[in-house]
Amino acid sequence: MKIHRCFQITVLATCIILAAGTSFAEPISATTLNASARTQSPLVIDARWGGHCTYDRLVIDLEGYVPTVTVTPVTKLIYDGSGKRVPLRGEYFLEVRLRPAAGHNEAGQNVYRGPKLIQIYLPKLKGMAMIGDFEGYVTFGAAFDTKPSYKAFTLHGPERFALDIAHPKVC
Repeated sequence: MKIHRCFQITVLATCIILAAGTSFAEPISATTLNASARTQSPLVIDARWGGHCTYDRLVIDLEGYVPTVTVTPVTKLIYDGSGKRVPLRGEYFLEVRLRPAAGHNEAGQNVYRGPKLIQIYLPKLKGMAMIGDFEGYVTFGAAFDTKPSYKAFTLHGPERFALDIAHPKVC
């Protein structure tokens, strides 16, 4: 009888503990999943450009979401990590920094398939380079012959960051 009674008490205690644990568990919702997906850094997969009648456009394509982007005029472009100067011709430069972002996946494989360094022959935009993919930052540089007047914005479906650089009408 004592063993049977002891077994009943153990089973009852186990049931109480399990019931208490499940009552405090929160079900996973779509909101929870979206928040979790958003904590992963977006991947920078390409950069491209185009000329239009009154502006040149630089576009950075992303997988995931558009992170925080800062556009900063700088006197020269420097590769992240090495401190070496980026060999783009120009008198004026913009640094475009995305955070958090990565140009590589979790396995360390490069996912960025755009140009690393290229001269461009548009009315304003004269060159572009990917100058860093380091510790959650992806950085690009853009070169110009004259001081750029620009507008930065995001586009969705697919996710991308765009930079329009104004110039006098050419068409």
